[in-house]
Amino acid sequence: MVVMEDKRSVEEGLLQSNEQNDDPECRITTCVIFSTVVAICASFSFGVATGYTSGAEIGLMKDLDLSIGQFSAFGSLATLGAAVGALFSGKMAMVIGRRGTMWISDILSITGWLSIAFSKEVMLLNFGRISSGIGFGLTSYVVPVYIAEIAPKHVRGTFTFSNQLLQNAGLAMVYFCGNFMTWRMLAFSGALPCIIQVIGLFFVPESPRWLAKVGIDKELENSLLRLRGRDADISREASEIKVMTKMVETDSKSSFCDLFQRKYRYTLVVGVGLMLIQQFSGSAAVISYASTIFRKSGFPVGIGTMILSLFMIPKTMIGLILVDKWGRRPLLLTSAFGMSLACMILGLAFTLQKMQLLLELTPILTFICVMLYIATYAIGLGGLPWVIMSEIFPINIKVTAGSIVTLVSFSSSSMVTYAFNFLFEWSNQGTFYIFGGIAGAALLFIWLLVPETKGLSLEEIQAKLIHKPDEINQRYIH
Repeated sequence: MVVMEDKRSVEEGLLQSNEQNDDPECRITTCVIFSTVVAICASFSFGVATGYTSGAEIGLMKDLDLSIGQFSAFGSLATLGAAVGALFSGKMAMVIGRRGTMWISDILSITGWLSIAFSKEVMLLNFGRISSGIGFGLTSYVVPVYIAEIAPKHVRGTFTFSNQLLQNAGLAMVYFCGNFMTWRMLAFSGALPCIIQVIGLFFVPESPRWLAKVGIDKELENSLLRLRGRDADISREASEIKVMTKMVETDSKSSFCDLFQRKYRYTLVVGVGLMLIQQFSGSAAVISYASTIFRKSGFPVGIGTMILSLFMIPKTMIGLILVDKWGRRPLLLTSAFGMSLACMILGLAFTLQKMQLLLELTPILTFICVMLYIATYAIGLGGLPWVIMSEIFPINIKVTAGSIVTLVSFSSSSMVTYAFNFLFEWSNQGTFYIFGGIAGAALLFIWLLVPETKGLSLEEIQAKLIHKPDEINQRYIH
């Protein structure tokens, strides 16, 4: 009884603490900014990898004499490798820490990019794609988790969303430079941010939540002092982190079966569901093969990718600014609606092209809708599933749950990336009607299931979900 009362009082204190914003937890220090910048360096490389098939398609297929099947396989190998990396991402991040996992990711990514850059035959090319993919699988999990664990709660969404900003910067670079740089030089440019991160990681602190998990209290306090300022009183935050970590570990030791406990079932459905929506609504296909879509519609590829490159970063800034003002749910709903609308109009444009009607409209509609799709994807479904994933899972199941969610994301992305060229050959318009229908169905999922986490600390979110498991499950699952 005493233990239960202590837990209840701690949970109630955490849930009430979000009203107290004049504390050291809300400081934005130079260390937090620098640590975030270092963490998202690899995200730039991830963005280069995502758009690499679009920027390097013509030169790569010509120089290495690749068939459509070989090129489609090459494109999907990055996400297949990322799925492999996802299997180990959570466990590695827990065993060797967030920084150690990013170092391993950098080594794999640099090896992969250099293999692609120096490849003269398909085998080395594919090896490089898989190696870099495994690295990105580790990065995609550990970077948002690390940022969420070090950032002040009132700007956590903005800082975590910067991961998406750098991914889009990498995409922009590929779209822009792919018009005049060789595919080998593009590969070298993908390796550079990883090299920068390798050096920068020596100068950033480890996650205080991970230090609490492994029981290194002194290092936890030193990490918080670096992140909040040497003159800050970090006693309350340190205490909350340690108490919540011990509480969830007492409730349940981390194992695969824990995910299916009643109190965690809701968060697992949300995490996995958002990743499935993100991928099966066609995001990886549209971004990776934007040049192919332009070419099929008759829109000039060079002009299309050049304008896209100039558009990538400004449209992501919208999400970065709004994520902690509007909240997660409004942005996700807006994103899903915009993506569904764009895909439906794209399907209509290709239908008109097939019927030989209003042919002059197809290229224009295609360009506008690809821009609309990528813009609305970036402000919501592009980055927010990773933000929410880093927030909703307690530390005791974050390893297993994070690995499963990341695995689902990249496995489904690999399927979509590989199948897109074949689907597009089967039916241009049908492909986008399918994507549009899935994005439309996502509106219902987000409206009914996805929680709002804006303005809450990680401990407050987890206390809320643990404190009312029956209420949450009765409302959304039953």
